[in-house]
Amino acid sequence: MFALPFFRRDLPALKGDKVTLRVPLTNDYRDWSTLRGESRAFLEPWEPRWTPDELDRTAWRLRISRYREDYAQGTAIAFFIFEKSSGKLAGGITLGNIRHGVAQSGHIGYWIGERYGGRGLMTEAVKLVSRFAFDTLRLHRIEAACIPDNARSIRVLEKAGFRREGLLRSYLRINGIWQDHYLYARIADDPPGAGTKG
Repeated sequence: MFALPFFRRDLPALKGDKVTLRVPLTNDYRDWSTLRGESRAFLEPWEPRWTPDELDRTAWRLRISRYREDYAQGTAIAFFIFEKSSGKLAGGITLGNIRHGVAQSGHIGYWIGERYGGRGLMTEAVKLVSRFAFDTLRLHRIEAACIPDNARSIRVLEKAGFRREGLLRSYLRINGIWQDHYLYARIADDPPGAGTKG
């Protein structure tokens, strides 16, 4: 469970210049399934293999239940990313594997719809979630991992102030294949500005 009194209230939206982040709601299904469906070829190389029922309403309800359970247990917070100018769903970002005690850390994972790529929306979303993790949750360290071939994700992380720390061999099973990942991290007292390669 989250130890902070903050989590006994509804989680507020996180607002930036280009995006607004809020928790996913059951009635987001249509927008989510449409965006994910039209972006499938764009997303599949960087994600776990899609199941045959990936975009079905039943799978969506299970996903929402898992988000709520993780939130209630204090282990993760999922946000949907909305483009501020249009109000449209653009992607998602999760702060997961949240640990307190001696670790005080979390792990960021994210996706964006193909038509919203390259607009700086994800970089701002990562910065907003990082600020939330450090200032509200009082975490000390945030990690993110990305496949070495994912140049877009590397740019997002480095622009958001993350630093490359090393290579995790055969780290995650992505699109059916165990793949190496670069490990990136940001520490609460890192100076603002672009990240650098480790």
